[in-house]
Amino acid sequence: MQGLLTGKLPPELLRELLAEAAADAPEVLLGPAVGEDACAIEVGGGVLVAATDPITLTGAGVGAHSVVINANDVAVMGVRPRWFLAVVLLPEGTEADDVRALLAGTRRALDAVGAVLVGGHTEVTSAVVQPVVVGQMLGFAADGRFVPTGGAAPGHRIVQVGPAPVEAAAVLAAEAPGAGVGAEVRALASAALEDPGISVVEAALVAAELGALALHDPTEGGLSSGLYELADASGVALQVDAEAVLWFEPGRALCRAAGADPWGAIASGALLAAFDADRVAAALDALAARGFAARVVARAEEGSGVSCGGAPLPRFDRDEVARVLAEG
Repeated sequence: MQGLLTGKLPPELLRELLAEAAADAPEVLLGPAVGEDACAIEVGGGVLVAATDPITLTGAGVGAHSVVINANDVAVMGVRPRWFLAVVLLPEGTEADDVRALLAGTRRALDAVGAVLVGGHTEVTSAVVQPVVVGQMLGFAADGRFVPTGGAAPGHRIVQVGPAPVEAAAVLAAEAPGAGVGAEVRALASAALEDPGISVVEAALVAAELGALALHDPTEGGLSSGLYELADASGVALQVDAEAVLWFEPGRALCRAAGADPWGAIASGALLAAFDADRVAAALDALAARGFAARVVARAEEGSGVSCGGAPLPRFDRDEVARVLAEG
């Protein structure tokens, strides 16, 4: 039997496993499901939203990276991230100054999203060869409202906020320095975690205010996986307009130089939001007024799957950046 590839589990396997582990508890308003970024649990006075995600693809800036990725997963529920926990696993040979730098980056990222560190665990272990941080972010909705990934319906328009693949650009610049691009493109890619950045916290909260009915944060597997996850979670088909996609050109250039397809390259920094057709124009105007680049990139229809130009959008067995790094 062939072993599993690195990266996310295949959707079919994950769906099977989650069905067996489904929570039978009335307070769980949104439990584990393919495509959902966080859970929602009813507690006294509101709803607790919680998410967890590891950072394993790169060891560069891993503490800050973990904060932002987990903050994104809470924010795409329409809830501001507030409390962060982290399990920090460090390889043998790590020096004290390395740990200080990791935690300093974590604190700066927490300040930027308005959250605080409330707990976790740190150790040096032979089980890892680079720093690994498994973060957990919590938020609280006092009004009990949250936005799932699976809220899109036929007729809705899917808006992309922010370009892709931003995170792929930064990872490839750090981990694949031999990729054949010019110095200017490489410099832009190297700075991509900060500019344009991979946080979608404020964009997601604004989209929720504007009436988004579904929100999703494409990460591993890129825009393609993000669109498929939104479609699968919502039980709809998506028709994608490839010409409308917002691309981060340095990321696309590094992907092509490394032999990766940008559609399948890790895409943190982009947001997918579903709006009613009669509200999408106002939402686009409001997002633009607040400084967020946004375009309608797809429409939801009856059915299943994701199509582009009359053919299925390619779906990737593993993230393209992970693939090229493993092969390189």
